[in-house]
Amino acid sequence: MPPRRPENTPAFWTMIDRLLAVQPDFVSVTYGAGGKNRFSARDIVTRLSRDTPVNPIAHLTCVGTSVRTVESVIEDYLDADVRTFLALRGDPPADDPDWRPPPGGVSSATELVALIRSVETRRCAANGSAALRAAVSPLTISVAAFPSGNPAAGTNPEQEVERLLLKQAAGASFAITQLFWDAQTYISFVDKARQAGVYIPILAGLLVPSNLRRLSRTCDLTGITPPDSLVERLRAADNAEAASLCGVAEAARIAREVLESGAPGLHLYTYNKPEPALALLEQIGLVEPAESVEPSAGVKPSES
Repeated sequence: MPPRRPENTPAFWTMIDRLLAVQPDFVSVTYGAGGKNRFSARDIVTRLSRDTPVNPIAHLTCVGTSVRTVESVIEDYLDADVRTFLALRGDPPADDPDWRPPPGGVSSATELVALIRSVETRRCAANGSAALRAAVSPLTISVAAFPSGNPAAGTNPEQEVERLLLKQAAGASFAITQLFWDAQTYISFVDKARQAGVYIPILAGLLVPSNLRRLSRTCDLTGITPPDSLVERLRAADNAEAASLCGVAEAARIAREVLESGAPGLHLYTYNKPEPALALLEQIGLVEPAESVEPSAGVKPSES
């Protein structure tokens, strides 16, 4: 997430440097609802693309936004040579239960995927250099998948499989799941998706529940209820370290199960707190212990 205050910028880039040390396949950078983080997110994604070996994924949301505004954001990223996106509808205003998409706006992630592809196609048709760039480095669009169903939309897993099929048809390249607290939830969803004709990779989205406050906050945001046993173990932890160890162990158990089932990879929700995610990677053997503490020679803060 982009830092909310300028004085937090140095700490933000130090955090990024720690993540780069373990050589992730990508890092995703959030783009706030209604575009509130548009410019800071764009600057971060652009700098990561320009100055580091990691592939940044630029979040795009479309809720309450006109087609022209969304096209402008897409153009900005493509002009900066950003080639990977996460297309999300975004959350409607919390204080407006009767909210509806504005006329002429982009109302779904499926429409957003199609719009990104349309902007790229138009650029390639108008510019030979853009067409060559697209051939050498194809545009990649990731989307969300909801293995437990989407509480905000009132959908069940079967309906979410149908939505994922639509996103795939619109041009999605791979999917990242929303949180789940049981590996079988992911495994079952992937099985249903494959039977329905979804062929794009489906990465497992995981959070390390390092404390009860973080877990509660995340559940409020996602509507996904954690198991009572996990809540009780975190509540019973004697101190912050014990709670973190409990959360890492739980996430590691789920991670091992989904990887053994054939998951192509993990997407770790860090909320700008790298330590729990790095501890998880250590515990499941994806990084050496030294890698999680040694900084890389990665990106440094700039004055721009």
